Formats: sequence, C-alpha cells, structure tokens
Amino acid sequence: MEGVVVLLNCFVSPFGNRVRIALKLKGVAYEEKAENLAAKSPLLLSSNPVHGKVPVLIVDGKPVCESLVILEFIDDAFSAAGKPLLPADPYSRAHARFWASYVDTKLNEAGVRVWRSPKGATAAVEAARKDTVAALKTLEAELGGKPYFGGDALGYVDVALVPFAPWFLTYERFGGFTVAAECPALAAWAERCARENACVAESLPEAEHVFQFVCGMRKAFGLD
Repeated sequence: MEGVVVLLNCFVSPFGNRVRIALKLKGVAYEEKAENLAAKSPLLLSSNPVHGKVPVLIVDGKPVCESLVILEFIDDAFSAAGKPLLPADPYSRAHARFWASYVDTKLNEAGVRVWRSPKGATAAVEAARKDTVAALKTLEAELGGKPYFGGDALGYVDVALVPFAPWFLTYERFGGFTVAAECPALAAWAERCARENACVAESLPEAEHVFQFVCGMRKAFGLD
C-alpha cells in the first residue's frame, strides 16, 4: 500500500507507541501529529468519534482506530515491507492475539489502578500492586527462556508489550516494588528489545518523562 500515512499520538501512550514501533519496523514513512489529550483536536475527534482516543492511523484520509487493530492493519496493508508481526500459522496467530489482549486487559488495567489510586489509599494501592506484579509474572512465564515472545525476533506480542516498559518506573514508584526484583527475565527482555531493535529505542519515551507526566495528571485529577 502506498499513500500518506499520519499517526495521531501522545508521546507517553503505550498504545500509540505500539504503532510507532510497527511503522518503523516495517520501514513505513509517516507523519506524527501530537495530541493534547486535555484539549483533543477536531481531527482526532472526527477520526475516532466513538472513543476520541489515540492512537489513530490515517492512511489516505481513512482512519483506523484501536492499537491492536492498527498493528494487524499495518501487517496486512504493508505486507511487502519487512518481517510480518504475526506468524503465518493460524494457531500461533491466535496465541499471539491472546497474549496481546492479556496485556491490555490485565497489565494495563492493574497498572492504571496503581498510579490512579488516591494518596493515602493504602489498601487500593496494595491490591493494584499485587495485580500488576501477578500480570507481569504471568507474562514472564509466557516468555520463558525465549529472547522474545515472537521467538528469535521481535513479534506482535513484543510490540504490544514493550511500550509499557517506560511505565514500569511509574508503577514501581507508586506501587512500592521493582520489576527487576519481581520479574528479572522480563526486565532483561525489555532492555533487550530496546538494545537490539532501533524501532523500539527510537519510539519510546524516557521513563522519568512518563513519571513526571503521570504526576501532572494526578494533580489534575485531584489525587495528591
């Protein structure tokens, strides 16, 4: 597929940064438009009228929404460019989709509760911490001894999960734990992803920048 490719994103969004990684991995040229989520642009609202959220990938004026849907769209639309994100085998594809969905429904949900719990809500933070660590340990077990979830190279699940790595510091500071201590193999995987893949290193924000962004959101939400 050829055409003008535009990504609507916010620099800290793990969902939008999935799309960054996939586009860079495929070598697809694109323009990124930064969104202020406190004052969403008319383009974002018209491109994603149902949810009004990033990311949105616009190809020749046609919007595609929801990050995991976008990853599969990129894999299909730019199939001639680079290595496929999803494996060819139907079972392996279903397996990868399951774990990518797990990231969104388990890790992300628990991680959000860690940093969005009000100051002093000790029981809520502890419950969120336990759920976050449990999700991370489950993902680490799925990784096993492989260098990547995709095997020997970056794949669909890796692209779905690694944008959460810059958020680990935020989870740690608000949750009172460290990923390296709880899940050393997963921490090493995250480092490997960035060290061995320029598409990852060039797409992710600094962890400290994510933390400062979250601190600003907590103040805006009246949580501190």
